[in-house]
Amino acid sequence: MGENANNTTVAKNKKAYHDYFVLETMEAGIELFGTEVKSIRMGRVNLKDSWCSIDKGEIFVNGMHISPYEHGNIFNRDPMRVKRLLMHKREIRRLLGVTKQQGLTLIPLSLYFKKGRAKLEIGLCKGKKLYDKREVAAKRDADRTIECSVKNK
Repeated sequence: MGENANNTTVAKNKKAYHDYFVLETMEAGIELFGTEVKSIRMGRVNLKDSWCSIDKGEIFVNGMHISPYEHGNIFNRDPMRVKRLLMHKREIRRLLGVTKQQGLTLIPLSLYFKKGRAKLEIGLCKGKKLYDKREVAAKRDADRTIECSVKNK
């Protein structure tokens, strides 16, 4: 069995790859409550406009929307609450230094379950300019036309 055999991806942040250059990725656990986990298992999560911040030696994910669990009760949490990520202190310190010095951003890329635990893949990203986005789109279109012409021969 492969390494990804136990991983089930729940959500991906496609907009992150459109708006940013992803320089490095890493894995972090998420501090969740019971009804949030059930809602994530149902795929009711949105990473579209989320980002990570570091405050007092802890890393948090902001803007991640987890819809309230349908069969929940008073234990449902606020869908937009700030969630703490679980990483080693030395990793958080390194990320803090890189983001402060180089002006990079921490963006959640995907949410998945690994051995029954919810994990968030976060990327160290650099923002794309408009001309970068146009360049990527032009390259993708060129590759597509080359692929079509090779296939038609």
